[in-house]
Amino acid sequence: IMKQEVIKELSKADIVERLEEERKHLTKLKLNHAVSPLENPHDISTNRKTIARLETELRSRIIAETNNK
Repeated sequence: IMKQEVIKELSKADIVERLEEERKHLTKLKLNHAVSPLENPHDISTNRKTIARLETELRSRIIAETNNK
């Protein structure tokens, strides 16, 4: 689980990279869960929330950049 404070400290490139990793991880979790139930299915929703946090921070930075121009 990535906290919002930790995400804010990351650079834009780090956020994009981490977002890609988290999406791959979510895909693996879903596939594994479809084949045989996960030990902790809550991991899927936790991962989705982390992706949403990353996307939100990335979007807010893009908006801030366009407003500063």
